[in-house]
Amino acid sequence: MSDFNVYIEKIESALSRFVPEEKGELEDIPGMLLYSLEGGGKRVRPLLCMKFCECVGGKAEDALYFACAVEFVHTYSLIHDDLPCMDNDDIRRGKPSSHKKFGEANALLAGDALLTHAFGIISKAHSEVGTDAEKCVKAVGELSEFAGINGMIGGQFIDLKYENRQADGNVLFTMDALKTSKLFEAACVLGVIAGGGSADDIRRARSFALNLGIAFQITDDLLETNDDDNSDEANNKATYISVFGKKEAARLAEEYTENAVRELDGFAGRADDIKMLALSLLGRKK
Repeated sequence: MSDFNVYIEKIESALSRFVPEEKGELEDIPGMLLYSLEGGGKRVRPLLCMKFCECVGGKAEDALYFACAVEFVHTYSLIHDDLPCMDNDDIRRGKPSSHKKFGEANALLAGDALLTHAFGIISKAHSEVGTDAEKCVKAVGELSEFAGINGMIGGQFIDLKYENRQADGNVLFTMDALKTSKLFEAACVLGVIAGGGSADDIRRARSFALNLGIAFQITDDLLETNDDDNSDEANNKATYISVFGKKEAARLAEEYTENAVRELDGFAGRADDIKMLALSLLGRKK
């Protein structure tokens, strides 16, 4: 089993390096981006990207640029989710949200900058470290697809659509298969692409990510029931707790985690670290 902290240190260093340095009238922008990038996240998505690269025969470093691009997109989504027009959260990971720190307009721009620079990072993988251009093209296609209306944006649209409206389990599963699972899918598939994996490897990575994303979101809903400041309750949003109850939601989280882990069997023992990571997410406390 690998020490995930070694990978996280490489990710943290690279994330900071990919934020452009600016001077003069633009000198405040890098700090706004770093404020959210360095917010103390678990780095699950870039970790998955690097580990999937390894499990199909590549080196973890081969996927580092792709992994950071995914994390840039993830961080942008958190900044925008916190905005008053979305979930209206004032606190993110124990500190003021970007819009509380820098103002709504600047938070919006910070998110836009992270999204835009994500694709620049992928292009730099070719120009700076010689990643095959075809792999970079595939990576851009995957990430843009699953950050857009067929992924996070589509899921967020459904989420907002059902504020103050009754949603059933099918709506929740559809929403989170887009809003949460698709960015996991991008991370896993980009790792397979970086490592030169096969079409079957990509298929297994997609199925793993779909199930893991659902399990991740259900676990989030369970954890948020313990929060004093629960934005889902404040915005009257349907959750797995409100639709299924705590006991059934916990069972579903276990079921989807088991489904995800089962997909890893096709990697013939090369995905043990990914399995450990998936199981740890089910048992996380925050």
